[in-house]
Amino acid sequence: MAAAHIEPDRAMQVQACLATVMDPELDESVTELGFITEVVLQGEGEVRIGFRLPTYWCAANFAFLMADDMRRAVQALPWVRKVEVHLYDHMYAEAINQGVTDGNGFKAAFGVAAEGGLEALRRTFELKAFQRRQEALLEHLINIKHLPETLVALDVESLRCLPLDANGDKLVERYLERRILVGGAGRAFVDIEGQPIAAATLSAHLRDLRRVGVNAEFNGALCRGLLAVRDKEAGIKPIHFVPYRPATATVTATATH
Repeated sequence: MAAAHIEPDRAMQVQACLATVMDPELDESVTELGFITEVVLQGEGEVRIGFRLPTYWCAANFAFLMADDMRRAVQALPWVRKVEVHLYDHMYAEAINQGVTDGNGFKAAFGVAAEGGLEALRRTFELKAFQRRQEALLEHLINIKHLPETLVALDVESLRCLPLDANGDKLVERYLERRILVGGAGRAFVDIEGQPIAAATLSAHLRDLRRVGVNAEFNGALCRGLLAVRDKEAGIKPIHFVPYRPATATVTATATH
């Protein structure tokens, strides 16, 4: 009877969860960046996830953040009992994999080598993501002829209700995901301190935001290039997610390591 109620798309559910996990520096999904190399569904409710980063020496704190976020995202699925996350081909893979499995955090995994916890780092990059998303949305709205005076006066609900195309709606959705980080009453567009932006200073504000974006775009292009070369040298193929089949002991979406 239990088998009749098992959902046929568990691999797709895992993929959807992983798509919500962001590279903290690039503010792009680990699935879009091509970091995920393996998803294995074993038995009832056990999931193994494998991933690789662009270089052998990518920062340990970034790698740990992503690994732990993957575990948390997939663990939230109601049918999941256990999640194992494995970072491959990285100088700190053993410590990161063990630390995420134990659930004791970055400082416990790296001891005195860990310079504080990860929450301050997470906050820093979430605010940078807020700035990048705000810049993308403001540029879009200005390009479709919304006036600065109108934009800075918008509240969050008015922003949600703007008649936009699909791209504009997506930009609004992504921006509001990070807008809640900075607080500030009322206004849709505020700075990282939660202070309103004046129409007269909007152009200068956008110039500051572009500097944040240019650096992230450069790093993103570099990461993609390095990962493409690394995958080619290792013979890594793009991951292929397959539907869950309860009659099979193991369902795998994997690439060669």
